[in-house]
Amino acid sequence: MEYKRYCKTLKLVDDPELISAYKKVHAPGAVWPEITQGMREVGITDMEIYLLGETLFMIMETVADFDHETAMAELASKPRQSEWEAYVSQFQKTSESASANEKWQLMERIYKMDQ
Repeated sequence: MEYKRYCKTLKLVDDPELISAYKKVHAPGAVWPEITQGMREVGITDMEIYLLGETLFMIMETVADFDHETAMAELASKPRQSEWEAYVSQFQKTSESASANEKWQLMERIYKMDQ
């Protein structure tokens, strides 16, 4: 199956209590169902988020014909998406009004084994 993979990063507020709360918000079953549904609707097929200190690293897999800019704009208009972004902004080094696309910075791949 063909797909695209995007890697992104974001900084959390360097506060152990806030980081712990952020992890709980992303625990299995804790993310609002409208958020996951919206991601699926725009072509995101899988997503994982990893944490080191206050640095988040996201791996996002999408359908093969995924257009990042178009999909992120569409995602921002999905039900409860702006409410979710405002809610999680309390944990992030970002503003309450920032969209997911403004918060999560795309990373540049600089190495791939066997290439």
